[in-house]
Amino acid sequence: MADQGLDSGENERRPSIEVLAPEPLASPVVFASPHSGRRYPAELLRMSRLDRHGLRQSEDCYVDLLFDDAPSLGAPFLRALFPRAFVDVNRSRHELDPRMFADALPRTVDARSNRVIAGLGVIPRVVADGKDIYGKKLNYFEARRRLSSHYDPYHQALSQLLDNARRKFGCAILIDCHSMPSAGVAPIRDGDRRIDFVLGDRFGASCASSLVNLVEIALDGMGYTVSRNAPYAGGFVAAAYGRPMDGVHVLQIEINRALYLDETRLARTSGFETLKANMRRLIAELARIDPAALRPAQAAE
Repeated sequence: MADQGLDSGENERRPSIEVLAPEPLASPVVFASPHSGRRYPAELLRMSRLDRHGLRQSEDCYVDLLFDDAPSLGAPFLRALFPRAFVDVNRSRHELDPRMFADALPRTVDARSNRVIAGLGVIPRVVADGKDIYGKKLNYFEARRRLSSHYDPYHQALSQLLDNARRKFGCAILIDCHSMPSAGVAPIRDGDRRIDFVLGDRFGASCASSLVNLVEIALDGMGYTVSRNAPYAGGFVAAAYGRPMDGVHVLQIEINRALYLDETRLARTSGFETLKANMRRLIAELARIDPAALRPAQAAE
């Protein structure tokens, strides 16, 4: 399948996010794709020592297109339009790497984060394959500008969508949609099956086990191999928003790119349409969930 949907990045005034809203809101489930943005800002392309293809190594290629049927099934869908190599919204706002900047950073910066140490902070220093993005250091005002224009709108929209669901249904469910390189989940021994999906609930801390069970059973019924929390247990979004005792549930889903993507060319394969049809089935299954089962228990009077 031809590679489609890449933006030139020439118009910097376009919105940084998109919310596809159903009419009416019929489900407490919210779908989000934080890492599939394909609008590469001209400033990033100018500043980077990598070409566009190199920068795209960090991208969850076309995950947004796999889940964009959600609004037709009553659930809103939030997607970042900017690339992960520019700003990573699945990080704390304070996860900045001092090695990247020519000037001093605020004392609130979390420079000891494992993600920052790896070069994968909120303003990434490297792409997913470990190559440096920049040939020279940035100024801190650049990070502030990116956070206010890209990071903040994403999280404001996400918070609003979860609040809307919670007000209407008494609970909110976020399905945080990602993809993973096939090399990291390949079979270890001959005869083992590859992992197709990883469901991350931070070992039970970010959502109810019944929700994970529902998704695992649905995917297993489609013939996929599913792992829980290994090798991905959930990132910043799951940790920051997942509050099952308050009725807010976050489940991170990682999809093996080999199911739908030529990982060298970063182009969709013939498997894309099959996977998209199955993700529509999964969305429909989640949309039918009974909100009462996930509402927080009321304290006794």
